[in-house]
Amino acid sequence: MLNLVIVEDEEIIRRGLVCTIDWLKLGAKVVGEAANGKEALQVIAATRPDVVLTDIKMPVMDGIAMTEALKTAENPAKIVYLTSYADFSYAQQALKLGVSDYLLKPVNEADLAKTLAKISAGRENAGQEELSWNEGLRAAYHTGNPYVQQVLKRIEGGYQGRLSGEAIAAELGVSASYLSRKLKEETGQTFGGLLVQYRLQQAVEMLQAGTWRVYEVAEKTGFGDYKNFTQAFKKYLHTTPKAFMQEITEGIRL
Repeated sequence: MLNLVIVEDEEIIRRGLVCTIDWLKLGAKVVGEAANGKEALQVIAATRPDVVLTDIKMPVMDGIAMTEALKTAENPAKIVYLTSYADFSYAQQALKLGVSDYLLKPVNEADLAKTLAKISAGRENAGQEELSWNEGLRAAYHTGNPYVQQVLKRIEGGYQGRLSGEAIAAELGVSASYLSRKLKEETGQTFGGLLVQYRLQQAVEMLQAGTWRVYEVAEKTGFGDYKNFTQAFKKYLHTTPKAFMQEITEGIRL
């Protein structure tokens, strides 16, 4: 099931999308809606959707600026633009931003179904290839342990730089050994393992977007250099970043 946010400034159109489409039949669920890009950024941060279905021309912040903001924040949500023939130049710009697709207004439900099916298939194929490589990270997101949740927040906010379990333990007012034990009990992973899995998760999303070169992804996700990036990729995904990119280009993964 894909979680979806709808962004459209015309309320009648937005309500129509939310209420008249059989989302369950399409394998999706609407978890939020917004009237412009600025409002959408807050909704997206709160709901963490898999897909954002958005108009392009909107007041306050348009769809292009919203997409750029999400890319800067390295948000993994897939973007699908709603556009008209008159806005085709915007759709071309959308392709450069690495969005998943664009659909012409009024939305044809069959076309929407195809787009969502493609996104869903891409997630499933990626999951099969990963062989549960990020199982510890998924476990961390599903635990209610407050220390694990605080560690996740620190990782999400600082994974691009230097982080240490010892420093985070000190911030939380517990010993490093205690924090390490709690992480192991709840996720089966060390702090270092969770950090690497989170960095790889972000890296995979960036590589699939096709916007950055491999060395840029390595730098932006905190691995620093290509050698460290490749070692982590081989350990968890059993391939190299370059081979992964080649598979995406050839349409194997998506």
